[in-house]
Amino acid sequence: MKKSLFAMAAILGLALTSCSSDDNKNDNKSTFVLKVDDLKGDINDGVVTLDPTQTYTLTGGLVVKGGATLVIPAGTVIKSSATAAATSLYIAVERNAKININGTAAKPVIMTSGKATPAQSDWGGLIIAGNAKVNTGDNGTSEVGGLSYGGNDNADSSGNINFLKISYTGSKYTAEKEYNGVSFFGVGSGTVVSDIYTFESGDDAIEFFGGAVNANNLVMINSYDDSLDFADGWQGTATNVYISGVTKAGVEGSTNAKDPSTAVPMTNAKITNISIVKGGAAFTADEKAINYKEGGGKQTYTNLYVANGMPADLVKLSTDAGVTANLAAGNFTITNYTFGASITNLAGPKLSGTTTGALGAGAGADLPTWANWTK
Repeated sequence: MKKSLFAMAAILGLALTSCSSDDNKNDNKSTFVLKVDDLKGDINDGVVTLDPTQTYTLTGGLVVKGGATLVIPAGTVIKSSATAAATSLYIAVERNAKININGTAAKPVIMTSGKATPAQSDWGGLIIAGNAKVNTGDNGTSEVGGLSYGGNDNADSSGNINFLKISYTGSKYTAEKEYNGVSFFGVGSGTVVSDIYTFESGDDAIEFFGGAVNANNLVMINSYDDSLDFADGWQGTATNVYISGVTKAGVEGSTNAKDPSTAVPMTNAKITNISIVKGGAAFTADEKAINYKEGGGKQTYTNLYVANGMPADLVKLSTDAGVTANLAAGNFTITNYTFGASITNLAGPKLSGTTTGALGAGAGADLPTWANWTK
């Protein structure tokens, strides 16, 4: 009898193991047909993993739908089509989907233009939507990509981005509707974001629309709108930020364009170790090092370096009631800073701490050592 029981238990165990194994395999299957020279379409289910030995051609919108996952291993290269309409070329991640960009310093993931002579706005960029809180509503629609975003889960995860080089983005539908390098719409703090390099973005380099995602080690070179932008109640941190080539503002921060005084949650942004360099003559920084606009919200800068050559006004200030109230409440602060001699008007933020010696991202106007992987 005991032998029979043991035999039955063994058979049952094998059956359970077999079912478990099959379930795991099924979880990783996807109906998406992956084509190296024609990367586009909807990833509706399962896990799709790119091959780092291939160079993929993005020929249209690649959308990771809710419940699916896209994995991009270290060293993978994706180039946009040289002939398709620039606004049709983008990578988007829906709410409840994930993207895992698993680059390394030695082998970053590269997303770039496929044109023989690449230029800003050759293709769209990367768009990620999540379930975190946004003060424009729980079900907004991204201005590009048409993704729904927002919710009440500030700890939501959309996956991870590690060591990504993304270049020649920012294609435009209109002057008010255009892609950024990387756009985060209501993305939660469970998403890991570290080591992003943007180059030649036709609009902003990186923008946070609400959410609570944090980011480390950001390098933004040559952006043709703002470099770092956040709005709509972003509750995050950006640590180690190097900016060079500023067309409008090095950093543009706001609370809410339509309701700058009372929208909740109010933006609460913490920026630590940041360098802002105007760049060559083509870059005018005409909205200053920081553009504090549309309610402004809480903005805390620690260890800020602004290089010589930037406009005389450190900050561009909106005059709306929200900005006025937040300035009066001391919600715009800069602690420990070094400003170049060209900057003579420091009106706006509450300044404190040391006034010389702050090296910003690590090396003042020079690229910091932690960013050597971008060279």
